[in-house]
Amino acid sequence: MGTQLLVIAVAILFSAFFSGVEIAFLSSNKLRFELERKHGRLTSRILDIFYRNKEQFIATMLVGNNITLVIYGIVTANVLTPLLGALNQFPMLLLLAQTLIATAVILLTGEFLPKSIFRQYANALLNFFAIPIFIFYILFYPVSRFVSWLSYWIIRLAFRMKIKSGEEQRIFSKVDLDHLVEQATSADDSDDEQELKFFQKALDFSEVRIRDCMIPRTDIEAIDIDDSVEQLKKLFAETMYSRIPVYRGSIDNIIGYVNSKSLFLKPKSIKECVIDVDYFPETMKANELLTHFIKAHRSMAIVVDEFGGTSGLVTIEDIIEEIFGEIDDEHDLNELVEKKLSDKEYILSGRVEVSHVNEVYGLSIPESDEYETIAGFILHHYQSLPKPGESVNIQNFNFKILRVNKTRIDLVRLVID
Repeated sequence: MGTQLLVIAVAILFSAFFSGVEIAFLSSNKLRFELERKHGRLTSRILDIFYRNKEQFIATMLVGNNITLVIYGIVTANVLTPLLGALNQFPMLLLLAQTLIATAVILLTGEFLPKSIFRQYANALLNFFAIPIFIFYILFYPVSRFVSWLSYWIIRLAFRMKIKSGEEQRIFSKVDLDHLVEQATSADDSDDEQELKFFQKALDFSEVRIRDCMIPRTDIEAIDIDDSVEQLKKLFAETMYSRIPVYRGSIDNIIGYVNSKSLFLKPKSIKECVIDVDYFPETMKANELLTHFIKAHRSMAIVVDEFGGTSGLVTIEDIIEEIFGEIDDEHDLNELVEKKLSDKEYILSGRVEVSHVNEVYGLSIPESDEYETIAGFILHHYQSLPKPGESVNIQNFNFKILRVNKTRIDLVRLVID
């Protein structure tokens, strides 16, 4: 009995090992291993062999696990038979009881627990067990190679499916890069903090839509094409912008824009200096628009909604700021208000983005695809435009409305309870 229990314990350990290594291999960050291999680490060079032969490695681990499970099942049945002597007269019930007990034990100790641990510490454990894994890889290689070859031909002949043979190329996905940045960030190296933020934003840039970085319709400063040049000069002086959109009749019919430099040509009317502008849907990806700007030598575009109305405008500067943050410009005057009064009290513009506030001030205001700004967060929960002086409580955040206009929230005081 003692020897059999020892065999069961060893079988459970090996099953846990093979199951854990399999999930760790699938969950690991291949890019980090590649970087470590470039530095000459022995374990990384061993693991590189596995990544070059991914299918073969998985098959080898499965062979080892299956052999272990067969041994475990046979010995466990022998141990349980005398312990369940009352069921000897009922073979089917005895078999069912043995199966349930053996399965419950192996699932808990040989599957669930090790897989959870190995998934959590995938790279570290693969490095730690690299040499034992390599020994088992060599030991079971002939069997796994034969099984893989047999499976390949069965699938090809029986199901008429063609499977690409040969070594798989190592592909480093965006997920691998994300994991690498997260691990570097968790190291809390303040010297590289800004660079890591740029890297993370660059990785996320492919998912950014134009609507995420555009200037909303309500904030567009534009001029009618029939207005005078003097009115245009006045608007340039008031806003300090370098470009002013031009519309005909209403803001939904923007026909172009005027560059402040064109005023040096002393035009007699706005029509003489209007530059054509392109139109793009708000759902378009920002990286695609950036490519268009560069190829077409453009710097501004109008964003339209699904009905063809003006949703906002976007410049090349707005897109680049998604990666590098705010870019100072000599024409920028409309600075958003961000004032920290204390650790629990802030004065904020309604247009400040929730993600920016959370990142800069370490807050935990809920983020959602339904809104981007502080004003959007308030309106999303309040469902109407609050009045000046009114307080809006959302979870443990108290927003006192300091200033609003007809259609938006301009300034709020945030107090955290």
